[in-house]
Amino acid sequence: MDKLTLLIGGVVIAGAAAFVYNLNQQPTGHSMTPPDTAALEQGDPIENVTLPDQLSEFAAVGKVAFDAKCSACHGANATGLEGLAPPLVHKIYEPSHHSDESFYVAVQNGVRAHHWKFGNMPPVDGLTRADVKGIVAYIRELQQENGIF
Repeated sequence: MDKLTLLIGGVVIAGAAAFVYNLNQQPTGHSMTPPDTAALEQGDPIENVTLPDQLSEFAAVGKVAFDAKCSACHGANATGLEGLAPPLVHKIYEPSHHSDESFYVAVQNGVRAHHWKFGNMPPVDGLTRADVKGIVAYIRELQQENGIF
């Protein structure tokens, strides 16, 4: 056997071993599966949200905009409301899965339902990009307080 054949054979065996190893690994991290809300009544909060002792000044301004434009569907403090809209203080909306930009796009264009079964979100009129930036700051501070990074 020549050295090239041994090298190719070794690479194939190592690749197969890595494939089998990864196939047998349990998923790590967390699931992006929404919680079971079957026991909740229409309009009930979906998540329990712990509030920070104090919001940054920018997040406090964002809370005012959130309360005016978002809380009717997403609930006070972004808890979500059964039958209306999902909680934004949920691991599905962590920054590594839904970037800040995704909130801007959702407000401007609306968004198709893709994690939850509440239906599509329509665009939200009357919010500037600066308003949404404050809303995102508010949501991110709530998420951090609730262990979502």
